[in-house]
Amino acid sequence: MAELRPVPLNPAPLSPAPLSPAPLSPDRLSPDRLSPARLSPIDVLRVGGAGLRARPTRVVLSALGIAIGIAAMVSVVGISTSSREDLNRQLSALGTNLLTVGPGQTLFGEQTHLPAESVGMIGRMEPVTGTTATGKVVDARVYRNDHVPATQSGGIAVLATRTDLPATVGVTVARGAFLNDATARYPAVVLGAKSAERLGVTAPGEPVYLGGDWFTVVGVLGPAPLAPELDTAALVGWPVAQRELGFDGHPTTVYARAREDAVHTVQTRLAATANPEHPDEVKVSRPSDVLAAKQATDATLNALLLGLGAVALLVGGVGVANTMVISVLERRAEIGLRRALGATRGQVRAQFLAESLLLSGLGGVGGAVLGVLVTGGYATYQGWPSVVPVWATAGGVVATMAIGVVAGLYPAVRASRLAPTEALATP
Repeated sequence: MAELRPVPLNPAPLSPAPLSPAPLSPDRLSPDRLSPARLSPIDVLRVGGAGLRARPTRVVLSALGIAIGIAAMVSVVGISTSSREDLNRQLSALGTNLLTVGPGQTLFGEQTHLPAESVGMIGRMEPVTGTTATGKVVDARVYRNDHVPATQSGGIAVLATRTDLPATVGVTVARGAFLNDATARYPAVVLGAKSAERLGVTAPGEPVYLGGDWFTVVGVLGPAPLAPELDTAALVGWPVAQRELGFDGHPTTVYARAREDAVHTVQTRLAATANPEHPDEVKVSRPSDVLAAKQATDATLNALLLGLGAVALLVGGVGVANTMVISVLERRAEIGLRRALGATRGQVRAQFLAESLLLSGLGGVGGAVLGVLVTGGYATYQGWPSVVPVWATAGGVVATMAIGVVAGLYPAVRASRLAPTEALATP
């Protein structure tokens, strides 16, 4: 039986392998791989929007302050522009070449009168295209009937008029017809817009008690913007006024239309033409200048309202700044965590600036829309064309963005300066 002998195990000695690290490639040591990741503009807006969505009530209240200021500014500019556009349309339709001539006063303060020939002399001026006149019947009053007390005349003046008054002045007949060569000789009367309303006359054909006799209403005028004295007048024919109402024949107001290119020249010569003996006792005016003066008064009021809108806008900006400062104080832990995870100071500043801009932009756009709606509603109510300048709405939004930058700059810088350890340690 063969003997089994153990075979000695003598493995070859293992030499220890050298522990040398693998060489690092140059791209792993590149500074670009060690720099923090950059946030795209979309990422900045997304992060800023998330911060606003976390506090919706505070955001709405802060944006409301901005919106009120912008809405006030846009609506003031829009309403003013709409009113000016309506005025321009009226002047374009009525004409700015209407001049009026009236009697003035003597050196001693006594009331004068225009010569009876003044209408014809003014009409012979070469640049004048049309003339007409009215004369006040001093001792005549008009009432709804003969039972009305004499003291209750309603402030309605009785005026003798020529038949070409509507064409020269530019007033329209709302109901009925104006006086003609036939009706001007008989007891017929045309009422102004307010006169008909005060007398309760709704349609032509109704009688009124005028100067102690009955006159028949043959027409009712529409509003006369360039001659508002006609709105509160009762107009009778020149012949019947002289024959039955004691009219002396002297015109109290002469209306003259001149060529557009010669209005100023005619205006300077009217006094001497109407009363050559005493041109200093004649008053010459341009009704459209009164409307322009009214527009200037409205512009002053608009400047005041714009100032109030600017104050409201400033208050809204303070509200945005307050919201952003409080947001920094409340989110110190979030800021510290972001800084600990590698966010740079610039990224933190960009985040809070984006929140401030979004908050201001929300208020600015909302205010601009509200201002446009207010302007459109008010213009429609007044019957004006609705006009809102583009520069007003665009300027309002740009102003809110500027306020957003100013209001959010300090909170953003303050947030970026928080050290990660300090922010995370704050309870």
